[in-house]
Amino acid sequence: MTLGPAPRRNGRFLNPDGSRGGQPLRALLRMVAEGRGTPWPRQLPNRDHPRPDPGPGEVAITHVGHATFLIRTPEVTLLTDPVWSERCSPVSWAGPRRVRAPGIAWGALPRIDAVLLSHAHYDHMDRPTLAALHRRDAPVIATGLGNAARLARWGIPGAIELDWGQSTPLPHGARATFTPARHFAARTPFDHSRSLWGGFALELPCGFRLCFVGDTAWGSHLSVTGETLGPFDAALIPIGSYEPFWFMQAVHITPEQAVEAQRALRARTAIAMHHGVFKLTQEAMEEPAERLQKCKNSADFRIPEVGETLMLQRGT
Repeated sequence: MTLGPAPRRNGRFLNPDGSRGGQPLRALLRMVAEGRGTPWPRQLPNRDHPRPDPGPGEVAITHVGHATFLIRTPEVTLLTDPVWSERCSPVSWAGPRRVRAPGIAWGALPRIDAVLLSHAHYDHMDRPTLAALHRRDAPVIATGLGNAARLARWGIPGAIELDWGQSTPLPHGARATFTPARHFAARTPFDHSRSLWGGFALELPCGFRLCFVGDTAWGSHLSVTGETLGPFDAALIPIGSYEPFWFMQAVHITPEQAVEAQRALRARTAIAMHHGVFKLTQEAMEEPAERLQKCKNSADFRIPEVGETLMLQRGT
């Protein structure tokens, strides 16, 4: 397997192994019939956390919530999959609702130089947030193939589309390479896999190398990314939305697989994401973090609270 380009069939993108993303309709209906699983609390408060500014050679990574992270160096400020909306849904009155507010209030968000969009699902590509960012800062947007036209229809022109393995410069000396994932993308019943999904390998101005995995199931593409673009100083790796496993194993990884993903990516430090904010699947809210604590052993795999900032340096 190589780092790209993404395979296609009949105008639709496929996974790195050539499989169609997701599960068939009959499997979806079976999962729905099983029910929503363990209930979550309706609302939980965030603890207050300081948000120090990075000094020379430092990278500040703030967990805003779910897959949204604020990444800052003295030179550049980035956002991954920004979602400030109350729900991740095509409508404002239904769909998964936040259990925790964003870890940074909108009014406290610094100017954003660039946004990294992993794929088109509602919990990763949020139209109201992206429109507000464009009005306020007009950041550079890097994303997968097939997403620029959608963003332009939303009044957000100029997105940079990338195939797996393709790179683009970002403002102030940063650089992003789009990496493969085993997942899929869709916003309606009619656009399944018409746009490409993936993650990003980032080279920051201080030389720090960061991997934002996006959404993915387990697969050899993780080792390919690590061997081709690693080692990484840190990796943002999903740990939630995995139950029922018989269904979700096609699109997400478990906490145990997340630890294996850290090894495959050759990441010195891993940072947990994609848990504890939106109830998307059946597991209890705290289960992903609890399972990760039990299985990570000596791995440097951190679980920041929503709003918490990790200060990292290259090679430390």
